[in-house]
Amino acid sequence: MIYNLITQTNKSKRQKSFFAFTLAEILITLGIIGIVSALTIPTLIQNHNIKIWDTSSLVFKKKLEVALKTMNTQSTLAGHVSTENFVSELSKHFKINKICDNTRLTDCFSPTMTMRTNLINIDLREISNAADFGQSTWNTNIVGTQFANGTNALIAYNPECKQDPFSNSITGSDCLAILYDVSGEKLPNHLSNDIRNNEYIKKIGTKSICAFEVGNTCYSTTPFEAPPHTWKACTTSGTTTNQEDLTFMQKYGLSYCMNSSYGKDDYWAGAVKVCGGVDKLPTKAQLAEIANKIYGSTDISDEVHYSGTRNDNIVESLGFQYSSDTHFYIWSKEEQSAHLSYARFFYPTYTKWGGLYRHNSYRQTVCVGD
Repeated sequence: MIYNLITQTNKSKRQKSFFAFTLAEILITLGIIGIVSALTIPTLIQNHNIKIWDTSSLVFKKKLEVALKTMNTQSTLAGHVSTENFVSELSKHFKINKICDNTRLTDCFSPTMTMRTNLINIDLREISNAADFGQSTWNTNIVGTQFANGTNALIAYNPECKQDPFSNSITGSDCLAILYDVSGEKLPNHLSNDIRNNEYIKKIGTKSICAFEVGNTCYSTTPFEAPPHTWKACTTSGTTTNQEDLTFMQKYGLSYCMNSSYGKDDYWAGAVKVCGGVDKLPTKAQLAEIANKIYGSTDISDEVHYSGTRNDNIVESLGFQYSSDTHFYIWSKEEQSAHLSYARFFYPTYTKWGGLYRHNSYRQTVCVGD
């Protein structure tokens, strides 16, 4: 009996030693872990940085919005003859540590930046006035600022900025063309990464801004959900006699005021406004180009319905908001009626062209650059 126990114990020890790892196996495992880490850690760091930049950008825009809203309430948002005067007033509501005139902008902002599309380098020492942001009618200078929260910015002000002292909403969103760097003096200084801009910057110096390019089309914004335009007095037939409505339609090129049966908030018209006009939204052919890129095809054109697998890596690289098991829409310039406008639908397994209700939100927008 004792012999049997000893024998079993020895067998157990031999069995345990059989499952031990050799030095070679440990080294190979560590090598594999090292290779996987080398491949994945840069991506993880990049994704982490993007989240930080997105959060910093959101915080900055919120603080700027609060400052502009306060100025609007105090009737100090409009009426400035120069960017310098505007920035001086802004500094009372959003703390600025340093202001640089247009002869020394790089004292407040990095002298160079890279545009992600084709890695174009832009020399910011060549810019000085609003025309260098694509706003040739403003006739004002660009002013550099370093905000107390760590964001640096280049600002051009529109002297034609309007405000409504009786409204709680900001009516001066088109007062500014602003380029801002949420990481301050830190690298990488890439447009659409740590450097962001609002839709009123059409170019920087001699370079047109492309958030991304598909085919031969430059899209000046990353995809976004536009806030609605609120109509004043539309009828069910999509007509209006209200002067403010008529002015909006003429300015941005709309054929219809939204059917009043669907309310007053028009998300398609809001997209048109942000982009600067109907012609700044993509055509059906341009949306077909985007679909070809996303679905890895050359067969999609205009109104074609196409079955295929959506490449969500490409969707993400272009900046569209999506979920792997759901679809998303992109507004087009095509206005179907007083309550419908056309868009392209992007499903996980097919894409199609069709009409969407103008009063519904959650439709994405991209603006076509110059």
